[in-house]
Amino acid sequence: MITIDEAQEILETVAEGLPKEFYKELNGGIVLLPDVRKSKESWGDDLYTLGEYNVSYGMGRYIAIYYGSFEYVFGKNATKELMAEELRKTLIHEFRHHMESLAGENDLEKEDERRLNVYKDRAGLRRVKRS
Repeated sequence: MITIDEAQEILETVAEGLPKEFYKELNGGIVLLPDVRKSKESWGDDLYTLGEYNVSYGMGRYIAIYYGSFEYVFGKNATKELMAEELRKTLIHEFRHHMESLAGENDLEKEDERRLNVYKDRAGLRRVKRS
C-alpha cells in the first residue's frame, strides 16, 4: 500500500497534468483526507466513498479524496501502480462533477445514481415498480 504522502504526490502529479480550465472556481482545491468514508447507501461492509466533489458556503468548491477508503477498498498490499491508477480515475471523476456543476449539468450524478440503483437491486434494497 502506498503511504498518504505518496498518495499526495500522485494526486499532485495528476492535478498538474489537467487543463487549468478545470480549476475555474475550485477555490477550495483538492484535499487528501486520511478518513475511511463508508457510503450512507452501503448494505453491509461493501460500499465506500473514494472521493467527493463538494460545494460549501464555508469552504467553497473543493474535491475531497479519502485515503483511508482507498486503503480499505484496495488493501494494504495493493501495488503502487494500482493505487496510482485508481487515484487518477477518482480525481478525474470528481473533476467531471465540478465541471458539470459549473455548466449547470448533472449527467454524472445521474450515472452515479444508476450505478447505485444497480448496487441496491443486487443487495435487494430497492423495490422494483411492477406494472
